[in-house]
Amino acid sequence: MEPAIKLKPGVSKWDIRQKVWDYMEENNLANFPRPVHHRIPNFKARKTLLVPTPRLRTGLFNKIIPPPGASKEIVRVCSTAQGVKDFSVPIGLDANIHVDLVVVGSVAVSEKGWRIGKGEGFADLEYAMMVSMGAVDENTVVVTTVHDCQLLDIPEELMDSHDLTVDYILTPSQVIKTNCSCSKPQGIIWSKVDSNMMEKIPILKSLQFRERKAGKDVALKEERHAEKKELQRLLEKRISSGKGGGATKVKTNAMEMARNTEASEEHKEPSCKNQPNAPTRVTSIYMGNLPHSLRVSELKNTLREHNAVPLRLSWQGAQHRAFLDYKDEVTAEEAVTSLTGLSISGSVIRVELAKSQRGNRSKIQTTEKPSSQ
Repeated sequence: MEPAIKLKPGVSKWDIRQKVWDYMEENNLANFPRPVHHRIPNFKARKTLLVPTPRLRTGLFNKIIPPPGASKEIVRVCSTAQGVKDFSVPIGLDANIHVDLVVVGSVAVSEKGWRIGKGEGFADLEYAMMVSMGAVDENTVVVTTVHDCQLLDIPEELMDSHDLTVDYILTPSQVIKTNCSCSKPQGIIWSKVDSNMMEKIPILKSLQFRERKAGKDVALKEERHAEKKELQRLLEKRISSGKGGGATKVKTNAMEMARNTEASEEHKEPSCKNQPNAPTRVTSIYMGNLPHSLRVSELKNTLREHNAVPLRLSWQGAQHRAFLDYKDEVTAEEAVTSLTGLSISGSVIRVELAKSQRGNRSKIQTTEKPSSQ
């Protein structure tokens, strides 16, 4: 089926949200509440849905218990925010539960399984929290219900590794199995959580305490930023103790490196800890002879399977190559060993340390010649 809404190259997630909201309003496709802007669109699809605790204010899960002999109207009220408040009991983090099916709302979704919500990140966070408490696993199916007009060809490059993908799409006219091969969130990415979110969602404090006790890195967004600021301060202090014009030049280079580190943070894999290592320790791997049909998401999954997840991945699909940044030379060499002999779609992948790459990415990208297919 052809998408009802056409997308132009270079669109952003916000462009897609606006187009869907505008289309549904102009064609009177949504039910109450209206307008649908800044909401997950609501429309009749003859499905019965249960929802998590509204906006996660008092917890993650609530079990709805309708009163004995409840009328159809009371049952309907039970599925609303007020109903969750009046007719439910909370389920603790230590409850031994397993969720077999997750139903998530969407503003837009593609047949490949890419999903765009209303931009507040609650669905992604709810799923990550369920992972942290052991309520979902690789067998849990994720479904979204949308109107047919909400099916769009969403560009893959808009999706981040923390975004929740869906396995099935239900519309009023069809059921679509996405066959999405991308991994779903593997837990809470604490570097994307700030103190404001911690105050609004108290259950995050409990989850953070549990994961810190288990030895995990649970530093929040502000703490990460403070680490980078401290790193830059120490670099400047150390370099300013030098003498002559050479020290000024080195200082400028160090400040530029710190800025580059901060700018590239959004592209880091969520399963990698954002450690405040000096940028000069980063070591890169060159991967060549990548199949033309290979998608960046498939490469990420392959790297996870071989325990070779990088700090950053620079994708150059048109040149059939990619560069992977690791925290130090030892980690990079271990990744090379793990990936040596790798074959994807019949192509033997060339994997090696990127020569002279450390601290000089632009030079390597112009001098490395990718293997032809």
